[in-house]
Amino acid sequence: MEQTGGVSSAYGASLAGGGFDFVKFVRQPQTIVRILSWIFALVVFACITTEGYINSSHSSDAKCFFNQNDSACHYAVGIGVIAFLACVGFLVLDVYLPFMSNAQERKYAVMADLIFSGVWTFLWFVCFCLLASQWGHTEDVRGIPEDAARATVAFSFFSIATWGILAYYALGRYRRGVTEITIPTYAEPPPGNTTYPPAYAPTSYNPTTYTPTTYTAYPSNVPDVHQQPPFISNTKQHEDTYQPPNY
Repeated sequence: MEQTGGVSSAYGASLAGGGFDFVKFVRQPQTIVRILSWIFALVVFACITTEGYINSSHSSDAKCFFNQNDSACHYAVGIGVIAFLACVGFLVLDVYLPFMSNAQERKYAVMADLIFSGVWTFLWFVCFCLLASQWGHTEDVRGIPEDAARATVAFSFFSIATWGILAYYALGRYRRGVTEITIPTYAEPPPGNTTYPPAYAPTSYNPTTYTPTTYTAYPSNVPDVHQQPPFISNTKQHEDTYQPPNY
């Protein structure tokens, strides 16, 4: 993509052709929040997969520690695993984004980040409400790792905030990118205000006054040496010298 109107970036990333600054990338707020989202998702599904299923006193089958509701655990694990993988994918996309020379590709990447972050903010909100409700209805907590259950509920709540912030950042990048791309690349200069660089400024034009040359009249009494002699007929001369032949 070409630089237009003095714009040095597009959709929140520098124009293609520049080098990648790892330190600057890690210090970006969006990168920090995405890493936190990755950690929160890891904690949620790790707590459930390692300690989330226990055997009740009257059954040999392992049940979810959230009111023995396996659907709640399955939902939290699914949301957490997909969020974990998505964070890795979007981190790679954030690294690759400055190397995209096509503005349309950048637009699709930012739109994908915006849509996914918005959807996962809502899904984490549903997950938090579901886990909090099921944990509140859990009566028998004997043998249940309560710390793991509370950590799952807490980090699902934290995930709502982090993914909401990611959606906000993606929305800002999308709006900024649309504004930058629509900046006109050429403006018609106003009439009468055209300026030139000093090295190429045209010199002022001073017209030279034409003075016709004065010619001296040719004297009539001077013979014209270039005048041809008058035409003289040679017919009479030929008649005088003609002699008839003798036979």
